Amino acid sequence: MKIEKDEGKSKPVAPLVPERRIKLRHIVPSLVTVFAICAGLTSLRMSIEGNIPAALYLIMLAVFLDAADGKIARYLDTASPFGAELDTLADFFNFGIAPGLLIYNAFYHASEYQNLGWLSCLVLAICCALRLARFNVGLSVPPKAGQRDYFTGVPAPALASLALMPVFLSLVGWSNLGTHSHIIAVYEIAIALLAVSMIPTFSIKHASVSRNHLPMIAIGSAIVVICLMVYPWHTFIFANLMYLGSLPVSYMRERESRLAES
Repeated sequence: MKIEKDEGKSKPVAPLVPERRIKLRHIVPSLVTVFAICAGLTSLRMSIEGNIPAALYLIMLAVFLDAADGKIARYLDTASPFGAELDTLADFFNFGIAPGLLIYNAFYHASEYQNLGWLSCLVLAICCALRLARFNVGLSVPPKAGQRDYFTGVPAPALASLALMPVFLSLVGWSNLGTHSHIIAVYEIAIALLAVSMIPTFSIKHASVSRNHLPMIAIGSAIVVICLMVYPWHTFIFANLMYLGSLPVSYMRERESRLAES
């Protein structure tokens, strides 16, 4: 350590520490997560202002960004505990809070069922938080061979899409749906409980397809994109119904795989 003299007195001078630098690719996934948070916050503003379609588009954008940040992190090999924690906080807001408040503003605000609607929003947010906490804890436990193809409970992005089903239906012509506020509340609570249930649900993270099927998959993907552009709400309704229909199938498949292993 160097000694610096000043008016007859000496004092130690700390050695120079080289500046820590990181590569830009390490912050790209976190930036995508921040963009997802911005989409969720703006969706909340749109729902408060009564612009329900714009609020829905922004939540669906957050779903896309949530899927993209993980893929980008793995592709760039930049996964980190910081990014994982930021992603969890973003998922809780975008898929637990924003959809619940959108449902409340669309069907319950200033109505006679507003307390019931607020209760369903609270249950949705709490179940989303519990689902994410359980998922994070499960990351430290290596999954068994047959469990890698399944989630436990409905994941947060699917939870948000399923919770918004009443809004999708109202936008395609079910204008009298708002008169059945108690039914909507029961539906929201039931969907929220699916997130914290032990039902195995399909995961596409480790799914694989034959090379011979790639042309059909490409054509199918193009059709889905076109449908999302032309008939977005009908497409989301169809996707939600397909997902709900897959739950009994995933349960039976996972049960069969466990019995085969034992």
